[in-house]
Amino acid sequence: MLFRSEIVELALQRYGAPVYVYHEIVHNQHVVEDLRQRGAIFVNNLGEVPAGSITVFSAHGVSRTVVNEAQQRQLEAIDATCPLVTKVHSQAQRFARQGYELIMIGHAGHEEVIGTMGSVSVPMALISEVKDVAKLTFSTTTPLAYVTQTTLSMDDTRDVITALLSRYPQIVGPAVDDICYATQNRQTAVREMAHQVDLVLIVGARNSSNSNRLREVAQRDGTPAYLIQDERDIDPLWLRGVNRVGVSSGASTPEVLVQQVIRRLQAMQSGQVTQLPGIEEHVMF
Repeated sequence: MLFRSEIVELALQRYGAPVYVYHEIVHNQHVVEDLRQRGAIFVNNLGEVPAGSITVFSAHGVSRTVVNEAQQRQLEAIDATCPLVTKVHSQAQRFARQGYELIMIGHAGHEEVIGTMGSVSVPMALISEVKDVAKLTFSTTTPLAYVTQTTLSMDDTRDVITALLSRYPQIVGPAVDDICYATQNRQTAVREMAHQVDLVLIVGARNSSNSNRLREVAQRDGTPAYLIQDERDIDPLWLRGVNRVGVSSGASTPEVLVQQVIRRLQAMQSGQVTQLPGIEEHVMF
């Protein structure tokens, strides 16, 4: 799999600096800072980009409005949208063409949600939790369809879908199939690991949706869990009375950060490192 950040690296190699990136290419401050030092300029508004410049759309996807603005400003746009996010855009567009009213399951303000809701020309209701289903104002006879943010908790998403089906039995959508495979695999592994350890550390950015969901998955069954950005965030007090620490990471976290956390843990409290079996990812895009 070509990581989305590598697209920015290739653009810098081919075109030279600066290369503009619309929003953080991935939600990891270490990756973003490394690219910034190489000549990437991250912007939240295309108005900050000089006309005709090389511009990369982030992995989270963008709305039609952003695509149209880039064309109007004659930007040389490179689309680094994750293919799984593109799949959700395509589903939403297909449901809209078929005449369905649309519901998005996701977190307000997240770039992926903004991009998905802006990928169609019809209104889309946004819900995040089971309790939000009761606030929907659609008639029970309205043709409804839903799509989901790709980095959600599988358990929470399943509960929301169950609530939607209970209120709107005719609703159609993709179950939890659109949760990113990397997110699915990590959530499954963290859930299994949490039963075997006294403490879980998730290495990832604070604004990373999938990293936050991993922490929640570990905590759901009662295991203390913390989200850390790197080894400097480890609090020695967390390790008091702890015999086994489980470590995992968000989908966009560089492996070097995970290894630094492991080395820091070994320096603080000596012990054996064991890698638990998990699903090997061979998906190629």
